[in-house]
Parts: sequence; structure tokens; C-alpha cells
Amino acid sequence: MATRRLAVSTAVAAALIGTFSVPLVAGTASAADRAVTVREDFNGDGYQDVAVSAPGATVGGHAWAGYLTITYGTPSGLDTAHPTVITADTPGVPGESHENGVFGAALVARDLDGDGLTDLVLGGREYRAEENVSGSVIVLWGRTAGISGQDAVRIGAAANAEVGEDLTAGDFNGDGHTDLFMRSGDDYDYRAVLYGPFDRTGAPASEQQLMVFSTDNTLNSTAAGDFNGDGIEDLATFFVYENHAEGGKLWLGTKDGLATVPQRLPSASATAVADFDKDGYADLATRVFPGGDTELVDDPGTVKIYYGSSSGPSQTRTKTFTQQTAGVPGVSEKNDHFGARLSAGDVNGDGYPDLAVGVPGEAIGSVTKAGSVVLLRGGKGGLTGTGAQAFHQDTAGVPGVAEKGDLFGGSLRLLDVTGDGKADLTAGAPSEDLGTVKNGGAVWVLRGAASGLTASKSVAHNPVDLGAPSANAQYGANLSGDNGPGVNFP
Repeated sequence: MATRRLAVSTAVAAALIGTFSVPLVAGTASAADRAVTVREDFNGDGYQDVAVSAPGATVGGHAWAGYLTITYGTPSGLDTAHPTVITADTPGVPGESHENGVFGAALVARDLDGDGLTDLVLGGREYRAEENVSGSVIVLWGRTAGISGQDAVRIGAAANAEVGEDLTAGDFNGDGHTDLFMRSGDDYDYRAVLYGPFDRTGAPASEQQLMVFSTDNTLNSTAAGDFNGDGIEDLATFFVYENHAEGGKLWLGTKDGLATVPQRLPSASATAVADFDKDGYADLATRVFPGGDTELVDDPGTVKIYYGSSSGPSQTRTKTFTQQTAGVPGVSEKNDHFGARLSAGDVNGDGYPDLAVGVPGEAIGSVTKAGSVVLLRGGKGGLTGTGAQAFHQDTAGVPGVAEKGDLFGGSLRLLDVTGDGKADLTAGAPSEDLGTVKNGGAVWVLRGAASGLTASKSVAHNPVDLGAPSANAQYGANLSGDNGPGVNFP
């Protein structure tokens, strides 16, 4: 698929597994058992679809302008022969491509207007001088003919506002409509909670300003899920200051919206949410900051699960996984970054969500930072290392070749694109070279099966295949619903 490469861009590698900047969004899940069946079906045909970000791409002569693609699910897998490519210059999309715009760098797939079709919310960097507004959040509406720029809207922001950071979706008042949490205002200490349903102008039904910060720090990750089992999603926010982890806060969802007084949580880097043991409480999967150091230099990687309870994520019922855990393939080594990305879904159709763990710094043999993905199984007792699987580009049946600095597993999403009731793994290698094209990026799909993930019938595609801009595109840097730490803008 790609020719053997000699080196990887230091900046790209740091962006994904070393230097962790403030992300736009992290993992979300609906009320406990809904986490398994969240649909990302943009055209309503019953098959889940995949949106892929290429934030580094040059568009219209503008470096790092970015674009996104949508490929639709079918019984035989993703239909890469008929992709949709959308940029800020696509007719109907507000604004235009510009340097460092990273259009679509954050992607959230949820039904905002309640019409039964999944919409795509995307964030990027846009400066509108006439309003003195920095940042942009745009909605592309789901359509039976497929997503396009038609009727796309920008979610409004007041003059002098900073918009779009920390973009997270959930149903925080339990009314069955999707709500959005994000920065939208000129006061840094607050974040907006926009309650759905949204109308086709992008206006929410109501809005809450939530004072999120109590000290001089920043948000590094978020997660949404029904952690206390009351049928309403809660919001977890995690904080850092310079290179120090500053803990987290849990904002319980209520019928009136998010509570304004939070509970304390431990720190976390990347997150995913699902009810891994099917006890009615959503569980929180996190990557651990070792010793509270957010720089993660040489970190082998550790994943910690906080199981849900009537009071939220339990501080006593937890489970920790590394590559030294019994049954987990591989060995914990410097720079592996086990847990850099996380995604939950039911791969084998047994009713219990499983957890895909990105290991983008994993060496495959002597090939450094080639990357891999590990699958942990869910079950009655929760996640376990027993029966865990690992896949990389040198796995038999997986297209391509493990090459230095590919960062396979730098993005992850478990989605049932074939409609057979088993989640398939979509995994990105954003630093994959495409022949002579550096850091073009590529995406793989591995099928779910009763035995777990399988390399049989696995496929890969990249920007060249889709006829999209490829040079430094970093295609696969993010997938819809997968925007954990590591999105580092120029």
C-alpha cells in the first residue's frame, strides 16, 4: 500500500503521542446501554458511516486548511468508491478555506434536530474579523441522499467570542435531545451548554453558561455518559496546568440540565465511555497521566477503568491495564503510548461493549513507532485481558507494511459499518506515507466477528484513493467521535 519510509515528521509524531494540546472533543456515550447502539448513520439507510478528518491538508493553496471525508456503510463494508469530500469551500458551507483553519479537526456525530438522521458537528479555527470571533462550529445536516454542504449552518456566537474548544455531545437533561458543551463566549472561565433540539438555523432550544474553571488551568479532555444510571447523561471534564495534571470534575446531569456544583474526579488523558459489564451504569475508560506528568515523555501507557455506580464513576471499583497485564499482547516499553486513543463497541455481538486501545508508539519488531491496536473484551465482570487481540500493519491479512513512524492506531472508532450487529474497527495511521507523499495518512477497517476482530476482509483507503488532497493531509488524525488528546494545531 505504501512504500517503506525512512523517517516521520517530529512535529506530527509529537502532535499525536507526545505533545498533548487542548483537544476539541473527547469520547461520549449515551445512557448506559445506549453506548453500544449509538448510531452514526448520516443517510438513514441502517448502516453506520465513518467521517474522517484530514486537518493538515492544503486546500485552495492554504496550508493546514483541512477537510473531511464521509464514507458510507454497506453490507460489504465501507463504500470507498463513492466518498464525500467536504472542505470549507464546499457550496453551502459557511466561510472559506484559510491557512491553519484545520476545518473539521473536531467531529461529533449526533442527531441535533431530532429527525432521526445523524448530523455532523465539526470544529475548526476560523477568525471572522467583522465580528472579532475566533473559532467555528458548523453543522452538516444528515440527509437521505447523504451529507453535503446544503443548508449547513454555523452555530452562532456573540461578538468577541472564542468558539468551539472542548466540543462534546450528550443529553444532559434527559429529554431525548442532543445537547452540546463547548466554549462559546468571551469569559474563559465559562463554557456554554446548548440544549437541543437545534433548529435548522443552528439555534438551540436553550442555553446554560457553566463556570467550569476555578483555577488557572485548561481542559485537556472531556467525556459524557450516564455514570450514575439515572437515565440522564453526565459530563466529566479533565484539567491540566502546563505539564501537570490537575484532576477532573463530574457534572451530574439532571432534568434541569447540568448541575453547577461538581464532584471531584481523578485526572485523565484520552477517554471512552460504555457499560462494559452491563450493570446499568456507564463506565469511564481513561489513559493515565504517569505521576501526573502531562508531557508523557517515554510513557509506555496505562489504561484505567472507573466502573459506574449510583454516585458516578467509582473510586474503589477500578481496573488497570497495561501491556504487562495477563492476556494483553505485547510488552510495556518506552514510547508505546498504550491508551493514546480509546473507543468502545461490541465487536463480537455478545451484548457487552469491548474496548479498542490505540498503541501508536508501538514498535513492530525493529520498526519504531509503527503502531498497533489492542482489543480488550467486555463481559459480566467488566473488561478483561483474557482473549485480548492485537493488530498492526504486519498482521497477516492487514493491508500495508509496518513502517517507521506510521502511528497506526493514532485514531480509533468501533462502528458497525456492515450492519451485522458486530462493531468493526476503523483505525487511522495519520503519518502513513503514500509513496513519495509524506504524512498523507490512511484508514483501515477490520471486521467484527463472533470470535472478535478479524483481519479477514480488512481493507484500507487513503486520500489518493479518494482523489482528495494528500500531501501532509494526516488523513485519519481524527474520526467522528474520536478526538482525544493529540490534536495539535500549527
